[in-house]
Amino acid sequence: MHLTVEQALAVYPLSEGELIAGDSGKQRIVKSINVMDAPDIADWIKEGEMLFTTAYLIKDDLEEASELIRKLHYRGASGLGIKLGRFWESIPERLTSLADELGFPLIALPFQFTFSDQMNGLFHAEMKRSTDQLEGALQKQIRLMRFALRAESISSLFESVTDAIGCPIAVVGAKGQVVFSSPGIPADWLTDQWPWPPLKTRLKHLGRQAFRIPLMNRDACTGFAFFFDSLPFLSPVEEGLYTQAAEIISHHLNYSYEDYFELSVQKDFGSLIKKFLKNGVTAEAVLEYAERWEMEWLETGYYCALVDLPPAAAVLRTERLDDLKASMLSNARMQALKGIHVVMDEGVLCVVPIATAGTEGELLREALESCLAGLGLDERRAPKAAICARKKQLKEMADAFAECRNTFRLAREWGVEERIVRYDTLDLAMIFEPVSREKMRIYCQRWLGGLLSKDPGYALEMLKTLETYLDCDGQLNDTAKKLFIHRNTATYRIEKLSELLDVDFKKVNVLVRLKIAFLFRSLLAAETGEGERGA
Repeated sequence: MHLTVEQALAVYPLSEGELIAGDSGKQRIVKSINVMDAPDIADWIKEGEMLFTTAYLIKDDLEEASELIRKLHYRGASGLGIKLGRFWESIPERLTSLADELGFPLIALPFQFTFSDQMNGLFHAEMKRSTDQLEGALQKQIRLMRFALRAESISSLFESVTDAIGCPIAVVGAKGQVVFSSPGIPADWLTDQWPWPPLKTRLKHLGRQAFRIPLMNRDACTGFAFFFDSLPFLSPVEEGLYTQAAEIISHHLNYSYEDYFELSVQKDFGSLIKKFLKNGVTAEAVLEYAERWEMEWLETGYYCALVDLPPAAAVLRTERLDDLKASMLSNARMQALKGIHVVMDEGVLCVVPIATAGTEGELLREALESCLAGLGLDERRAPKAAICARKKQLKEMADAFAECRNTFRLAREWGVEERIVRYDTLDLAMIFEPVSREKMRIYCQRWLGGLLSKDPGYALEMLKTLETYLDCDGQLNDTAKKLFIHRNTATYRIEKLSELLDVDFKKVNVLVRLKIAFLFRSLLAAETGEGERGA
């Protein structure tokens, strides 16, 4: 039997009883049931046993009853059920206080049912649970085997395993980089206390629990798979299922992906693009190679992203850029983009087709976020990325590369702290660079003065709302999501801002002018700290 006390109390006829004390211990595991028929029963109790009694042997001595509860607690018993109505009408307060202090479940059993009724109910419930568990495991195993026997594309490996297992998963590579994680699982949770020994481990930390399994390639550990569940314990059947899933993941990572990473097309084409950007080969030569390998997207649309290391990581720069490229190639979301990755002097250049990057480059941004967050580096050492405007032809790639470099420069000069910055958001900065700082201050006061004169705390919150609203192109739903507030709250704030600033947000020219005001504030903040972002 493997039920929690809470689950057991939901089983008829024990459900007719009541948990009187020790509520904090209701997640204890009930492995078996015993009946008290001897004064020294506590000396024979086993871990996980729940004890039933009529209180006959302890009814006249509360000190002995208290000592019984202490012994049961220290021996790991799951709880004590006392049948009321025969020797005790209620459980003494002294015992309930002690049970609450120890977190030891104390249950008032219903008088109308015998102990055998209670035990039969629990055993039948456990049998049904075990049968359902085996049937569920069999179905999951069938899905896993179907997946293992068919050729799967690189991008769908982890999604297929997640669907088959029926729980969130994550994979961490041999260097501690997050290769894949289901939505909502923080990278710092996954890489906590890295490195780890290559052992199967049950983890419980910060409200999450998972089963971690090493991924082995012969005798070498090449990473770890995490399987997240809400089960209070892991049965041998479920552990075997997770182990089988980990072996399938390991096989694909160590063989299918290894072949993918080493494709000569990726290497040769990357080298060709690098030479093209340095004027070493013609556009015709690149297009001829692209056509040979069915990469027509270079003439239908693409995005470029440049990922670079911070100045603090300048030592051994070439080796670090190679490691960065390898981490990007091993990230599942980056793989799904089917792009080309090239190590340049300025960083790692990624060229990704619009078909996979998204019309507005949103999928590329999400993949970069996932990859950079998965590196688990602190802010001082973490790489940053710049994304160019959308391009349609190969001949525009030099412009795209220049846009990425200019985006990094402007981000530094304007004090932009985001990990990923788009050229589209900073191209106005190039136009306004010659504007004097005094004129910028006057402009900011003209458009934001009605808000800046308010209480600093209120002004800070409203400025953040307005800036987010502008970043979302005036879309209230997107603004509310980014600020984690209700749409009605966002609507109220925008209406209030319209009143304070005496502007009409329905007019495009108003949005543009306010956007310029925030650009000026960013530049002033970067130089003097007088107009900090969002403050």
